[in-house]
Amino acid sequence: MKYSKCYLEVGTAHCGNNRKRKTFLIYKLRMWSNSSSHSFLLTGFPGLEATHHWISVFFFFIYISVLFGNGTLLLLIKEDHSLHEPMYFFLAMLAATDLGMTLTTVPTVLGVLWLDHREIGSAACFSQAYFIHSLSFVESGVLLVMAYDRFIAICNPLRYTCILTNTRIMKIGLGVLMRGFVSVVPPIIPLYFFPYCHSHLLSHAFCFHQDVIKLACADTTFNRLYPVVLIVFIFVLDFLIILISYVLILKTVLSIASREERAKALNTCVSHICCVLVFYVTVIGLSLIHRFGKQVPHIVHLTMSYVYFLFPPLMNPIIYGVKTKQIRNGILHCFTTHRTGT
Repeated sequence: MKYSKCYLEVGTAHCGNNRKRKTFLIYKLRMWSNSSSHSFLLTGFPGLEATHHWISVFFFFIYISVLFGNGTLLLLIKEDHSLHEPMYFFLAMLAATDLGMTLTTVPTVLGVLWLDHREIGSAACFSQAYFIHSLSFVESGVLLVMAYDRFIAICNPLRYTCILTNTRIMKIGLGVLMRGFVSVVPPIIPLYFFPYCHSHLLSHAFCFHQDVIKLACADTTFNRLYPVVLIVFIFVLDFLIILISYVLILKTVLSIASREERAKALNTCVSHICCVLVFYVTVIGLSLIHRFGKQVPHIVHLTMSYVYFLFPPLMNPIIYGVKTKQIRNGILHCFTTHRTGT
């Protein structure tokens, strides 16, 4: 029986015939329960351990696709001077955020599925949880400022370059980053000081804040309420502002006399609308599952979690590559030039 199997089943004394390993694991679990400095154990797909290597092929394919898609977007925007506009600067921020989310989570998941490496140190676990949640809020902020960009471009086109100057874009970008990374600090810091006397087995192949606080033997009221406040004041508020901005955009577009101009104006928003839907639908789905899905099978919780951090980074570059003419032409030009050069 594998090392991970022993970890999962040591509590019921089904650790195979290796008595030394069993004794070591029981001793280690006791050490964890008597100390605030410990490691956590990550979970892959319970009951599907025999197929972990096959499942890892899917995750690896998604991982490479995300790296390639978002990396290509960043490189293209950097090299093509015709894309040095506010819209594409914000798109570069979105691609960088998606890369950060993927690099934060997927290597840990592949470590569990490929190498059966389930143990993660507490500092690494809390840091991973911090970056997962911070980058989620950053992505929401980037989608918000992209909506602001489309609002200015359509509702006030004559002042577009005056309003969205390079200096203002930098300030907006820093503001989005500060909001995302600072707002998550308060619930993460207590994790380093909580005593953990429950099982040290997490329910995912990565560290979620919600998972960790379930294992703490302390008053976690603040850590349970603060994330709800954050979700309301960031995710919900951002989505409402985006919705209002598109209502105003639609009102402006409908006032345009020419049907071709209306179609052209709306077409510049299609990519962003798709990315907004992809992100917020997964956020809403995961939130509903965590809050009200106690009777839902655990595999559904796992699936929604993976969809949450894999689907938007995978889809965003595809959406912009397909729907944005400048991005599509830039990619074709890069490949054509490369092929001609070779």
